[in-house]
Amino acid sequence: MTKVAVVLSGCGVFDGSEIHEAVSVLTHLSRHGARVQCFAPDTQLDEIDHLAQKPTGHKRSVLVESARIARGDIKPLDQLKSKQFDAVVFPGGFGAAKNLCDFATKGPDCTVNPQVKRVINEFHEEGKPIALCCIAPVIAAKVLGKASGGLGCAVTIGSDKATASAIAKMGSTNIDHDVTAAHCDDDNNIITTPAYMCDAKIHEVYEGIGRMIEQTLERVASGAGVAK
Repeated sequence: MTKVAVVLSGCGVFDGSEIHEAVSVLTHLSRHGARVQCFAPDTQLDEIDHLAQKPTGHKRSVLVESARIARGDIKPLDQLKSKQFDAVVFPGGFGAAKNLCDFATKGPDCTVNPQVKRVINEFHEEGKPIALCCIAPVIAAKVLGKASGGLGCAVTIGSDKATASAIAKMGSTNIDHDVTAAHCDDDNNIITTPAYMCDAKIHEVYEGIGRMIEQTLERVASGAGVAK
C-alpha cells in the first residue's frame, strides 16, 4: 500500500490549511487506496476570525488546529521521516504562506520553517514525489530555487502575476495552468495544481487536486524519481 504524508498548516483558509483543498487531497488519496498520515508543525498561528475576516489578537496551535481536519490522527512535523513514506502532499491556504513559511509577509525573501525545509529536501534527495497546491508551491520554489543554492523547479500557481514574479525571483519557474490542470516537473518530481489561486468553483478545485494526486501516485507506482 502506498504511504503518503500530508502536511497541514492549521484549519481555515485565512490562517491555516484551506479546508476544501485538504479534504480533496484526503478524499482522492483514500479513493486510490493510499495509506495516509497527517502532520503539522508544533508552532503557533495568529488567529483570524473567519466570519469578520480580521485578526482576533489571539494565538492558536497549528498542530491542534490541524487535528480538526485529521480527525485527531496527526503527528508533529518533526516526526515525519521521508524514508517511511512514498510521497508528501502540501494543501494550500494562507497557513501554507504564514505558518509553513512567511511568504505572506516577505514574498520572495521569505524563510521556510526548518522542519518543512527538511521534509522538502529529504523527499527531493530521495527522488520521491512532492505534491503542492494553491499557494503551497511557493515553498518548493523557495527551498529548491536558485536563490537558495538549488537548481530551481517548475510549479504552477495558475496565472497570478505577482506570485509568478516572486517565484521567478526565487530562481524557480511558474507554468500557467487553469484550475483543473496539474503540472509535473519531471526533473524534480514535483506535482502542483493552482486550486484556489484561481477564481474557481469547489468542484473545479476538487478536479484539479484529483489530477495532482493521480499524477503523484502514478509516479510512485512507476518508480520515477530524482534520487541523488
